[in-house]
Amino acid sequence: MTERTTVHLLRHGEVYNPDKILYGRLPEFHLSELGQQMAVLAAEALAGRDLVEVRSSPLERARETAAPISEKFGLTPVIDERIIEAGNVFEGQRVSVGDGVLRQPRAWRHLWNPARPSWGEPYKDVAARMRAAVTDARRSARGHETVLVSHQLPVWVSRLDAERRPFMHDPRKRQCNLASLTSFTFDDDELVSIVYTEPAASLYPRSTKGVGA
Repeated sequence: MTERTTVHLLRHGEVYNPDKILYGRLPEFHLSELGQQMAVLAAEALAGRDLVEVRSSPLERARETAAPISEKFGLTPVIDERIIEAGNVFEGQRVSVGDGVLRQPRAWRHLWNPARPSWGEPYKDVAARMRAAVTDARRSARGHETVLVSHQLPVWVSRLDAERRPFMHDPRKRQCNLASLTSFTFDDDELVSIVYTEPAASLYPRSTKGVGA
């Protein structure tokens, strides 16, 4: 008999980031009050599912997003270093268009190759670690469902990789909003569908979003 397994990739909720810096892998960036509400809505969206495991990036915002799910299902979250945010040389700086470090000539040497990208962890490396994490999660939860709480870029690159699309993309066009679910469903080891949903969409008008992932 075919065993159906679903791996949900959940982006964390809104982060408290009043200075609008690119926080990347920096510690002590927590969910805002609105982000906490988003995490609860994500947990509610998964209610009634056959969820047997919760895995999280080690960063605070991901662990805080995983908490309501873990509580709802009575599961202890597993920290998976492979689903952490991508590295970025501009971490800790303002990078909004026309603002901050990107206006400074010293930063331009990092911008020469958007296909790699030259300013951060190569997309192919992000894809490889996410692919390995999804595979392990699928095997661990075989015949059931699991959720991996990660970050916008890793989730989006994982989807591009699964759909065999080019990694180079416009970050403004990523389909990976706050507290969104990108759900990979497998029949045995074969990927049969990818479904994107936004459980926290009702809260987006109140979000400042800011910079970061």
